[in-house]
Amino acid sequence: MDIAVIGGGASGLAAALAARENLDNRVTVFERQNRVGRKLLATGNGRCNLTNMGASLDKYHGLDPDFAGPALYRFGPEYTLRWFASLGLVTTTEPSGRVYPLSDTAGSVVDVLRLALEARGGKTVCAEPIVRAEKHGGRFLLTGQLGEEYTADRLIIACGGAAGARLGGVSLGYDLLASFGHRRTELYPSLVQLKTDNTWTRPLKGVRTQAGLTLERDGAILAAARGEVQFTDYGVSGPGAYDISRAASLAGPGCILCLRLLPEMDEVDIIKYLAAKRNDFSDQKAENILSGALHNSIARAALRRAGIPLEARLWALSDRALEQIVEALCRYELPLTGTLGFDDAQVTAGGVETSGFDPETMESRLVPGLYACGEVLDVDGDCGGYNLQWAWSSGRLAGLAAGGLLEDAP
Repeated sequence: MDIAVIGGGASGLAAALAARENLDNRVTVFERQNRVGRKLLATGNGRCNLTNMGASLDKYHGLDPDFAGPALYRFGPEYTLRWFASLGLVTTTEPSGRVYPLSDTAGSVVDVLRLALEARGGKTVCAEPIVRAEKHGGRFLLTGQLGEEYTADRLIIACGGAAGARLGGVSLGYDLLASFGHRRTELYPSLVQLKTDNTWTRPLKGVRTQAGLTLERDGAILAAARGEVQFTDYGVSGPGAYDISRAASLAGPGCILCLRLLPEMDEVDIIKYLAAKRNDFSDQKAENILSGALHNSIARAALRRAGIPLEARLWALSDRALEQIVEALCRYELPLTGTLGFDDAQVTAGGVETSGFDPETMESRLVPGLYACGEVLDVDGDCGGYNLQWAWSSGRLAGLAAGGLLEDAP
């Protein structure tokens, strides 16, 4: 049986390897770029956070997040680690549950996938975008950008989403599936940097800190997260910002990003800390009251927001002044103006409607023999390895089903 996989990213490679486990299947991966796995090389800042041991349905989003359940339950993180170990990848798991290659480089992940497919006789056709796919009788006819034609008995669409355009994010998968009658939702950038009024972020460009984050509108909390943030000349970046970026993309105008600095301490603890500093170092300048607790640049910015003269002596600060500092630290407000776009996003929120596919096999309900997996579908996960886990799980499920191997899989 001839099986074509359009897309040589994470889900496409997982699908191809699964289908090729039946050596009677002839598997070809079509990749529009000049090598497979290019987008994968950039994940996790080049380290490749390939899964998270805490992956569960509550980490995923879309019109129907439960659609991801069968793939994730059948091929979850522990299965994924055994599978990668069988390919020769050595991994390390951090206390947070994030899993990385021991080499700490995404290239190791791409290499074991590429070499395994090559060793098992899978074929790759790179720099050959498939621009049209049709079904005639029982076979699919694929047409490349230069007019080259290919045929297949089964077709797996694994083109990824619109995110990361510079690394290969395209709308091709949506267009191909639309040609078979599938619909998609609105698309939004996710796991992306936040744009804010930069009055209080530009002077802190490059500075990192741990913070609690809430996205608010009219006093209501739309999303909350906690993690590292990095101030930029346009707003805020970092894992903490990524965690609420999906909500920020969908929320529209009128939102406030509120940072809680010193997230390990509550208001009472902070007041005690400040009062002790005032008592023990009374002759020092106010700009030093947060030394040892916060980056000096962030501390000075918070003091300015609280209206505290940096040159004032600590003994001169009233109890009300300390309360103002606490307020500035616990509600460091930044008016949200939006997010960066798909070029900078790691993931696409939205995609082809999952109602058109069988979650037990990833096969189209409209066109027999047509499958889809990974980011092209309306499933996206939180920051921390969840999106790659969806790619492995859905890709393997699609590949086994297309290859006639699902009943024999563990």
